[in-house]
Amino acid sequence: METLAEVAEGLRSLRAELGLTQAQLAERASVPRVTLARMETASQGDMSVATLLRLLEATGREMTFTRRAGHSRTLEDILAEQRQAGRTGR
Repeated sequence: METLAEVAEGLRSLRAELGLTQAQLAERASVPRVTLARMETASQGDMSVATLLRLLEATGREMTFTRRAGHSRTLEDILAEQRQAGRTGR
């Protein structure tokens, strides 16, 4: 998933897959139903990671991070580039 819209769709699909209503999932996660509804539509343009994690926990799922194919720059690479740019006056 790369966009908030994709996260919202994934959350909505997960809830539907489990056969839960918004009210049921919100209650399980102890979040307001309106918050879940906003997250499922990405209507606020942003999501609380803490709330997303609570919702995922309530569904028995977790979030993981994976490396993108072809994306190999590390933090060390970026810092080295910044140090080099500082030395050359760029």
